[in-house]
Amino acid sequence: MAEAVNVHAAKTHLSSLLERVARGEEIIIARAGKPVARLSPYTRVDRPLGFVQAHIDDSFFEPLPDEELDAWGKCLAN
Repeated sequence: MAEAVNVHAAKTHLSSLLERVARGEEIIIARAGKPVARLSPYTRVDRPLGFVQAHIDDSFFEPLPDEELDAWGKCLAN
């Protein structure tokens, strides 16, 4: 179970709390005895890119027609 420390103790001993967390502990920070935050070890989450199969046509990169640019200008002006 995680140890609970009050906000004042957390501010005073932040460096040592972070060392403990780096070793795998979890620390709960409480205000007036009520938990408000959790310090836990950082774990990197690798998310693969390209999870959606899509193709962007070259026309996507062409300038917009003047009529469409005008319509966007009116829309953004409101």
